[in-house]
Amino acid sequence: MEVIILPSSKEIGVLAADAIEELVRRKPGAVLGLATGSSPLPIYDELARRHDEDGLSFTQAHGFALDEYVGLPLGHHESYREVIRREFTNRMDIAAANVHGPDGTAADILAACDAYEEAIKAAGGVDLQILGVGTNGHIGFNEPGSSLASRTRIKTLQEQTRTDNARFFDSLEDVPHHVVTQGLGTIMDARHVVLVASGAGKAQAVRDFIEGPVTASCPASVLQFHPHATILVDEAAAAELTMAAQYRQTYSSKPAWQGL
Repeated sequence: MEVIILPSSKEIGVLAADAIEELVRRKPGAVLGLATGSSPLPIYDELARRHDEDGLSFTQAHGFALDEYVGLPLGHHESYREVIRREFTNRMDIAAANVHGPDGTAADILAACDAYEEAIKAAGGVDLQILGVGTNGHIGFNEPGSSLASRTRIKTLQEQTRTDNARFFDSLEDVPHHVVTQGLGTIMDARHVVLVASGAGKAQAVRDFIEGPVTASCPASVLQFHPHATILVDEAAAAELTMAAQYRQTYSSKPAWQGL
């Protein structure tokens, strides 16, 4: 696990976009794992800028979203399918048919979850997975207590997560109770994981999953087992890390050729 502390979310977005650009230019048909929420937005902004100004192309790329609410109607403004469309698909030259998400409206949710797993495999697996982290340590919507080997499935949101996400809805009552999410085992299959976190509200979760024990009580801690996990945090999110000085020294002396 590589931990990189940066001044702000803008620098986080630039560095994460560097990794994605290197991947897409080297492998035009790359498979990207797409996250929603506030944390990945600077990445999408930077990728859109590079697409518009530098000709970065996604015409052959594929994208798979991490999760989706259950019960929101098709086209709902806060469904993650719509968020991904607004923040990523519509701003790049990627084909809409190449961007996939879990089906939160399916009549048979279990079958839809199995089909999503198969679709990821059929695409060759995720090359680079973007992640955020919840204040309770969840990644995707794998809430505390999730199996570290879990696959795509339906989950019930904890009230803390619903409260955190209520800012995107008219009220807390409008936030769904259930979601479909890639499992921790599914996420761990990605060849490279890039987790981004910013703000003081994420500081405890960042400390727990980076420096605490690997435990289902903090789902993001499973990334300690990932062979290629890059953690990008700003100063506020890094405030409770006891080894922050070591992370800074390690990154400052890293050879440029090594990349992320």
